[in-house]
Amino acid sequence: MLLLILLSTHALFAQKTLTQFDHYFEEAGLKGSFSLYDLKKKEYATTDKNDFIKATSPASTFKVPNTFIALEEKAVQDENEIIKWDGTPKRLKIWEQDYDLKNAYKNSAFWFYQELAKRVGEAKYHTYLKKLDYGNQDISGGLTTFWLGSSLKISPKGQLEFLQKLYAETLPFSQRTYRIGKEIMIEEKTEAYTLRAKTGWADTKPEHVGWYVGYVETKDNVYFFATHLYQPDAQQHEDFGNQRKLITRKILSGLGVL
Repeated sequence: MLLLILLSTHALFAQKTLTQFDHYFEEAGLKGSFSLYDLKKKEYATTDKNDFIKATSPASTFKVPNTFIALEEKAVQDENEIIKWDGTPKRLKIWEQDYDLKNAYKNSAFWFYQELAKRVGEAKYHTYLKKLDYGNQDISGGLTTFWLGSSLKISPKGQLEFLQKLYAETLPFSQRTYRIGKEIMIEEKTEAYTLRAKTGWADTKPEHVGWYVGYVETKDNVYFFATHLYQPDAQQHEDFGNQRKLITRKILSGLGVL
């Protein structure tokens, strides 16, 4: 069920219950949730109030804050600076090439962001994750792996709160970083809306975790979303990756956002 909820400092209060979106998860044969924050109404919505606060690995959705951190720290000079592929085989052929920041974000080239992490360093990540109030702020899983099914964890609620601050530009980044970072995040732009987003997939046990998070700017409102999916490690769903976006877009369309 879709519960609209208002956040106070310490609690969640149910405001309204809707039921029209549960079937998208059932039809896909997947468990998970969709959560939304409507900026104009200042309302949260979720299909699952328990999953709304359940923290898991952010996986590649961490490329959102990581992009802004790397730009701010000049781990790369801009979105066009090339980092050379070292020639080692990668899980996906598309990752076996040189990359700049904008295309590494688009194709989720994990090795590129691991190189950025080495350039940023642990001390800076400790500082930034605290300032961003991002998830549990735990990078003990290793400098180049803490966001990849490891120690760092965040909930749909946490994703939405972070994205709101990113949109409002209240985080410790320069105007240059915001300008470049937000341009990199654009996935789709039409006359009616601009969609900024990122997918994620963590190969964790006993369940893999899938994410699709971002926000949609329309002419008169902004909608922040976080889709959080699960599949059993022992029972792979052949369409798991695609369903992250498919379910999200169906619900956003049903809400009149897209």
